[in-house]
Amino acid sequence: MKRGGMGGGNTITGINFEGRANFLSLLENLPNYEVKESEVGHKIFYKKELVANSYKKNELYKYLDSRGVDWEEHITKKLLPDDAIYVIRNNILYILEMKYQEVEGSVDEKLQTCDFKKKQYSKLLAPLNIEVEYIYILSEWFKKPRYKDVLNYVISVGCHYYFNYLPLHKIGLPVP
Repeated sequence: MKRGGMGGGNTITGINFEGRANFLSLLENLPNYEVKESEVGHKIFYKKELVANSYKKNELYKYLDSRGVDWEEHITKKLLPDDAIYVIRNNILYILEMKYQEVEGSVDEKLQTCDFKKKQYSKLLAPLNIEVEYIYILSEWFKKPRYKDVLNYVISVGCHYYFNYLPLHKIGLPVP
């Protein structure tokens, strides 16, 4: 089913996250996208062509196992991504972490861990020659001036963030 119209103002260029929205649910509501469950994770199709795979939490480790990678030979503790999107055409695994905050809490400090986690995921995927990018999808809470330093840090260590939105072209997925 096609949503929206044609032309600049209605062109769909990404996904809007509201609350704790699920990436795959939002994606399959876009024109020409289809998501199918597979033996490990989900397959993402655009115009019937396989463009990406999605692995949530422990599914990433099932994928690594299916490819002959023993995670314990590379890192000492599992990291469980909210979502890991492997985009086939650019051979990059995008770790998507959704962080929503409405009051002061521990999520504040979790933003400072992206450099370490990106390096850990990179070690995990190195045997498969897959690059890793780390992206936060943040709620409006993190637009407050007190987060300026930590958001600058996120960028300075090669990680990325967006507020309630993920531009599809930034992760190499086709734009409807």
